[in-house]
Order: sequence, then C-alpha cells, then structure tokens
Amino acid sequence: MGKTMEWMNAYTEFAQPSPEDISNFIANPLWEELNRFIQENYEVKPQYVYSGCAAQTGWNVKYKKSSKALCTLYPMNGYFIALVVVGQKEQPEAEIIMPTCTDYVRNLFENTPMMGKMGMWLMINVTDDNILEDVENLIQIKRKIKK
Repeated sequence: MGKTMEWMNAYTEFAQPSPEDISNFIANPLWEELNRFIQENYEVKPQYVYSGCAAQTGWNVKYKKSSKALCTLYPMNGYFIALVVVGQKEQPEAEIIMPTCTDYVRNLFENTPMMGKMGMWLMINVTDDNILEDVENLIQIKRKIKK
C-alpha cells in the first residue's frame, strides 16, 4: 500500500492528523516555510478541517484573518496544494503581479475562470521555491502584511 493510501485510510473524518503527521506525510520543507510565513506575518493559527468535497477530500489546513480566508492548504505526498481565491476586488492587482510569477502560476491564472462573486479559485501545486513565492505574493494581495 502506498503512502497516499495509508494516509487516506489512517486519517478519516473521525481521526484528525497532528501537525507533525501532516508535515511527515508532505515531507517537503516548503510546507513548514509557508506555514511559518502565514503565522508570523498574519498572527493567525491554522484550523484543521476535514472536507468531504469531491474536488479534494480529506484533511486540510485553513488560514483566516478577521473571518477572511487567506488560503487553504491540502496535504499531498511530497508537496501540497495551496488554494488561493482571487476575488473580483483583488483581480486587478493579481494581474499586475502575474508577469513576475512562474509560468505555471501565470498559466493557471490565465486559464482559471472567474466564478462571479465566488472569485477565481487557484489550486496551486506548491512544488518549488518559486511557486511558494508566488503563493505568498497572492496571499499578500488578499491581506497586506503589517510590520
């Protein structure tokens, strides 16, 4: 049985993984980097939530600041997915930074439809430092860092 199948069988909606379990499953230092970035810059704690959503079933980590979602992180074997929703209000600023983003994120942005008031749901596979930087920049569009 592969690592992903073991994970899915071990952590059902009734058995929540610990932060260490999630980190060990992902086994990628980018996970710790993004979590540290969000927690230090936005002073928020992660919320561990089980989702039955067909698009990405399983445990995820949500970050919210003042009831506004910053992002949702989905653990995967060796990487993670960062869901960043770009709303209509944020779209013009996101378009401005797109030329500085990786080809992968720029292509995702260009090919993800705006779903009215629900915004543009970018499901970003975080697999390298450059993509991580793109995710951090998109989060900062949603909520500026106050230093």
